[in-house]
Amino acid sequence: MDKNKDRIAAIDIGTNSFHLIIIEINKSNKLKLLDRDRVFLRIGNIKQNGLNIISESDTEAAVNVLLHFKRMAEFHKAKIFAIATSAVREASNNKEFIRKVFNRTKIKIKIIDGKSEAKLIFLGMKNALDLHNSTVLGVDIGGGSTEFINAVNGKIKYADSVKVGAVRLSNIFFPEYIITKSAITACEDYVENQIRKQINLKFFSSIDFAVGSSGTVDTICMIKNFQSDNAVRKKLNGFEFTYDEFDSIYNLIMNLRTPEERMLVPGLESKRADIIPAGLIILKKIFQLFNLNKMVLSEYALREGIVFKALNIK
Repeated sequence: MDKNKDRIAAIDIGTNSFHLIIIEINKSNKLKLLDRDRVFLRIGNIKQNGLNIISESDTEAAVNVLLHFKRMAEFHKAKIFAIATSAVREASNNKEFIRKVFNRTKIKIKIIDGKSEAKLIFLGMKNALDLHNSTVLGVDIGGGSTEFINAVNGKIKYADSVKVGAVRLSNIFFPEYIITKSAITACEDYVENQIRKQINLKFFSSIDFAVGSSGTVDTICMIKNFQSDNAVRKKLNGFEFTYDEFDSIYNLIMNLRTPEERMLVPGLESKRADIIPAGLIILKKIFQLFNLNKMVLSEYALREGIVFKALNIK
């Protein structure tokens, strides 16, 4: 067997960052991480005639990142699968963006809708954690949207995406990334209304536990890890935190008004310090609305879901 055929480079073009993982798969469907990279790049935040657009400078920056990712994939002889989510799918000039990127990089980007994104995220989750004998809520808080999945014994019963994300809400409620009590209240009300309007909470009335993935949930786990161990665990997959533990971290960060103050919190990435309040508000509302006691981290999410889908692994 040509091993190179089993090497996948999954690119996730999100609202807050561009991610790459390069994976090799063995005969027993185990993933081996060969390489990875992440570039914080926020595209599609500019408005023109009331519509989001991806600017020329955004496109140029995206092309440079993707050319770098392509060189890494070629080094490992991996096949590229590139997926774009909220920022690109909502940009009015997304087709032009995809065409320009392809002309410059020969990388074909596929835009996926929110429900498809949720399904790919859960495909990653269930290959990271044993979810085959449980009823779970899956949650992924991104930059532009949050995905919700209800799954029973590893099978999705309900999946949807709500337009509440850490970058989106920061732009609306915290334009200077400064926390005020009035902005927090307004943001909380908005998040609750958006979730209630779109998600049927009855679908989630009898879940065993919640699984979270991506930036905000990662951040809670990293901060808790620093607080409890004083040493960083390399692998956080399966890491748990209770609502009380979350609330303690929430209060710590939400009392720091500026990104500069928040950067000093051990475990909080400096490039996430500006948008983390909005992410925390979303997560707090999720805990409250779904009546959760704890959450478990899945280190696999959309990127790994892309890999499993490309390899036709359920």
